[in-house]
Amino acid sequence: MLGRSDRGLLAQWWFTVDRGLMFAVLLLMASGVLVSMAASPPVADRIGVDTFHFIKGQLFYLFLAVPLLVAISFFPPRLVRRAGLLMFFAALALMVAALFFGPEIKGAHRWIDVGPINLQPSELAKPSFVVVAAWFLAEHTRRPDMPGHAVAFLFAVLFIGLLVMQPDFGQTALVVLTFGSMLLIYGISWITVLGLAALGIAGLYAAYLMVPHVQSRIDRFLSPDKGDTFQVDTAMQAFRNGGFMGAGPGGGEAKLVLPDAHTDFTFAVVGEEFGLIACLLLMALFAFIVLKVLVRAKAEPDPFAALALSGLALVFGFQAVINMGVNTALLPAKGMTLPFISYGGSSLIGMAFGMGLVLALGRRRFGAGSHVKPLSPAYA
Repeated sequence: MLGRSDRGLLAQWWFTVDRGLMFAVLLLMASGVLVSMAASPPVADRIGVDTFHFIKGQLFYLFLAVPLLVAISFFPPRLVRRAGLLMFFAALALMVAALFFGPEIKGAHRWIDVGPINLQPSELAKPSFVVVAAWFLAEHTRRPDMPGHAVAFLFAVLFIGLLVMQPDFGQTALVVLTFGSMLLIYGISWITVLGLAALGIAGLYAAYLMVPHVQSRIDRFLSPDKGDTFQVDTAMQAFRNGGFMGAGPGGGEAKLVLPDAHTDFTFAVVGEEFGLIACLLLMALFAFIVLKVLVRAKAEPDPFAALALSGLALVFGFQAVINMGVNTALLPAKGMTLPFISYGGSSLIGMAFGMGLVLALGRRRFGAGSHVKPLSPAYA
């Protein structure tokens, strides 16, 4: 049994990690397996693979993600910074490699084979970018002579540029939204805010004019009668079929025809088979995680930890909101997974890495007079 007087590494971790947050994330992961069991078999049968192909894949990546989550949560802040920097550069290198050597899937070069795993490097780049940007912005606060702003903006431009080249405009919007929010939290001037907003609007308009599928999706969102809205219409019908209590496990019809029922439209499957109550509970779980991290960030005296925690919470929350917004026809259609719920190894590993960083940075560090002894210098 672990006691508060125990000075071992495991005991220090157990009594300082946010166990409520960790269990909420694990509950979300477990929910993802349940949803995969409901949503993926018809998709597997439709494409001619084993009925439980996607369920097995989800479990395989889950067995990688959970140890990763726990292992990263042991990291001290200085190791979080180093891990973020190394992962960011490694992910960028893999994104470049994917442009030249990765397979073309639906007109995009977003994936690359790493051994037996088909990896989407941008999923690993997102949480690591947040940590790196927070690090350099915080360093500029501590040492005004250091060009931390310039370095953070340079990394943002580099990352966003690679996303556009893939192309992946959904992830681009997510990263821009997250970085912009981090800058607002950091405290940049309103002139800079307006300038960046103008650049974002100009970029969106340019994408609308120059990229046919972006124009098509926006047009279909604004005027559904102008194009094919099959997936969104089917998702909306799924919510109507589910009502308050749902049709029951296995009773859904949308998954029988939705091409992306196991990935982009898992929320619609939840709505049809488990009902509005389950959707609200799932949304509450996402909100609990995001708000809990933001509250911890607000109380954090270290500028780096506060900014990194805020950014990691926001990239997680924004991605969930975008996915659910697409499923409910509140946002233009865009392929983006629901964190820990949708099938996708890269997304699951990337989100586990990000939440591990959150748990590491959110560790309690008590001073004198507390009932818990302060962490050892090697861990602080």
